[in-house]
Amino acid sequence: MVNVRGGSRSRREEYSEATRQALVDSAVERFADRGYARTSLDEIVAAARVTKGALYHHFDGKQALFEAALRQLADAAVEALATAAAEAETAWDAALASLDIYLDQCRDPAYGRIVVQEGPVALGFPKWQEYERDHAYGFTEGVLRALMDEGFVRPLPLEATTQVVFGMLNAAALAIAHAPEAEQERVVEEMKAVFRRFLDGLRVPR
Repeated sequence: MVNVRGGSRSRREEYSEATRQALVDSAVERFADRGYARTSLDEIVAAARVTKGALYHHFDGKQALFEAALRQLADAAVEALATAAAEAETAWDAALASLDIYLDQCRDPAYGRIVVQEGPVALGFPKWQEYERDHAYGFTEGVLRALMDEGFVRPLPLEATTQVVFGMLNAAALAIAHAPEAEQERVVEEMKAVFRRFLDGLRVPR
């Protein structure tokens, strides 16, 4: 047996983590395809090839599993945004790069269905809003703060500006997620153009 107090994990811990990941991956696939209401836990455990007992060892129920699926998708999206922002030379470049990545991400069927469309319904709006505030909302606030601190955007009340921009991003995400697949690319490009015009209106002339 490996010393679990040291750096290595035991085989049991590795198996437990693999089981949990299999459940989350299966949940992402099923929730994205069928939605929260029409997906059963039996379908998820069957696809993950685990038992119902294994599911309840890791999750309290369907909502907790949905939250884990949402978290996996949302965390990956925020990480991609943060990477793009870190690689940009200026706050302005970071804002545009992050915007493009986020709007493109909304075309992903799993992200669009689980995070954008079903998150508020499955988790309840207050809980979903709290989650967004800790993730995407916080990232948006950081981008806007950097734009103001570096002098790209005229000083404005940060909280109010974040609320307005985040509301616009949510509206854009819903429009993209609900658009027919054949129309999504056009909708994304139109949203990018609108946001660029909006940001240009806030920009300090240079």
